[in-house]
Amino acid sequence: MTTTLERTLDAATLGRLADAGLEASRLPRHVAVIMDGNGRWANERGLPRHEGHLRGVQSVRTTVEECCRLGIEQLTLYCLSSENWKRPQAELDFLMALLHRYLLDERTEILEQNIRFTTIGRRTGLPPEVLHEIDENARLSADNTGLTLCLAINYGARGEIVDAVRAIAERVREGSLQPEDIDEHIIDESLYTAGMPDPDLLVRTAGELRVSNYLLWQISYAEIWVTERCWPDFDKATLHQALKDYGRRVRRFGALPET
Repeated sequence: MTTTLERTLDAATLGRLADAGLEASRLPRHVAVIMDGNGRWANERGLPRHEGHLRGVQSVRTTVEECCRLGIEQLTLYCLSSENWKRPQAELDFLMALLHRYLLDERTEILEQNIRFTTIGRRTGLPPEVLHEIDENARLSADNTGLTLCLAINYGARGEIVDAVRAIAERVREGSLQPEDIDEHIIDESLYTAGMPDPDLLVRTAGELRVSNYLLWQISYAEIWVTERCWPDFDKATLHQALKDYGRRVRRFGALPET
């Protein structure tokens, strides 16, 4: 398993890493984030929940920009879980409108920063205008070679695994795959994340100690880092601390430490 960046970083990026107290050889390739605490942040300030979501978009922008500056290969953000559809309709409508606006507002930045945009999750239930902008951002940025920004929208890991099993079962029924040939690689390539590196670092905000049906297959060996800060307060310094703590950990993947 690859645990560090394979891309060659330019002198400017290496300088930014040094300024932040980070080592290129100790950076994760792929950072996944569970963005939690928008509502709590708003409640603590006597504000409506939607103000927390609005402020959370600023944290998304800051985190994406800093990952670009530091040469991180992929950033995956948990934007909307499949379970979030249980929330009040007014809040869901606001979130869909906010997502639609984000996809439009950030398009120029995505292209200027050489970001490759993609999403994971089921498309069912998402408004047509949101799906259109998702597809447009993905199309326009398909050849970009910088940070891969992946938004998990209407995503649930159990649902992803169900979809993968169905796809594999269909291949077996067609005769193009034998049951005894099913292995981890076959499952990997059947998931929404096919072709992506597994997350090396999983960040969760708001102090919650659970993974919330997020990338269950992919985070089997991810380092988990939790901050008490709610997502709207997640800033560059907090990201740097997560990366520093990751860099100090020893990843053995079940093996014994080297002596």
